[in-house]
Amino acid sequence: MITNIYLQNFKAFSEAEIPPCQLNIFTGLNGMGKSTFLQSLLLLRQSYRQKTLLDKGLLLNGEYIEIGKGKDAYAMYGTAEKLITFEVEWDEEIELRGEFQSRDELDLLPTHQLQVSDQKVWQQALFQDRWQYLNTERVSPKTFFPASAYHIEQIHTLGNHGEFTTHFIAKNQRKDIPIKALAHPKANSLALLAQLDAWLGEITPNVRLTSVLYDEFEIARLSYKFEVGEEFTEDMKPTNVGFGLTYVLPVVTAVLFASPGDLLIIENPESHLHPQGQARLGKLFAQAAEQGVQLFIETHSDHVLNGVRVATKQQLISPEKVGIFFFERHWETDEHCTDIIQPIIDENGRINKWPPGFFDEWGNQLDELLK
Repeated sequence: MITNIYLQNFKAFSEAEIPPCQLNIFTGLNGMGKSTFLQSLLLLRQSYRQKTLLDKGLLLNGEYIEIGKGKDAYAMYGTAEKLITFEVEWDEEIELRGEFQSRDELDLLPTHQLQVSDQKVWQQALFQDRWQYLNTERVSPKTFFPASAYHIEQIHTLGNHGEFTTHFIAKNQRKDIPIKALAHPKANSLALLAQLDAWLGEITPNVRLTSVLYDEFEIARLSYKFEVGEEFTEDMKPTNVGFGLTYVLPVVTAVLFASPGDLLIIENPESHLHPQGQARLGKLFAQAAEQGVQLFIETHSDHVLNGVRVATKQQLISPEKVGIFFFERHWETDEHCTDIIQPIIDENGRINKWPPGFFDEWGNQLDELLK
């Protein structure tokens, strides 16, 4: 598990540090730097996979993220050394420290210094295929979705936008999910498809998935049908069902098929979902984290947070395994600086502090109505 991330001179931060837990919730107003910590991990993985990290430098544009050039990556109020520094620790035993020379017009920042405490660094989930990253812009409903044997069978990824999820389900629908504790009580088996039906039923009741792969055309087809009494409707195309189910499908699939020790980074999982579905996602994230999956969730949803809080009260996750990080701007200064506040959750799901802007808008609007 990643236990510490330190940044220096990168984007919104001249210097910042967080101690991640199993389940990490990043929140705050737009433009506060929530994504910056996630981007540091994406850049390290991207550079490692493109074979630049060890001997060339930090690759700013690639398969996971596009930052631009050095002038886009370097902090506005950085230090005179013009070095961007990333430090990542795992279980307080394994550490990586990289210092990269910021050059305004380069998209490959030369390495000034790269240190690792142990070669086991490269065996961590961040650099291996025990990983999923789902961008906030996930694939929209379509009649057919792309298929990729390379992504599904070799590097085991759903795609940054979840575009290969339908293919993944078609290939793995009969396989049991790795973590039995994530099994939904209403599912009739541990098979992935049965579990997806049950968990998606928390979002849209009585839904059933069908996923078919057409190898010769390198496409996969997804359809839904709904239980009505003792019968089922005809198969419906995703384009006729709405955004919510298809948009959340990669998120639920990634969590259900994760194994202990895997790393999941998910942006805005709540998009296009009813509040009930958002809360159910929070519960699922908590259950997965309790079983050893590490999750980084960037969200604006108080319903996701409340789902985690309820899961904590129901003892589905230990409170010390939940990290909440609220990113807040220094409004009183002339510099574009961000503070990171860490509210603490207890065993009853209560949170010890609610700084202004931290999921307080419902109350703010209610106050206005009551005036």
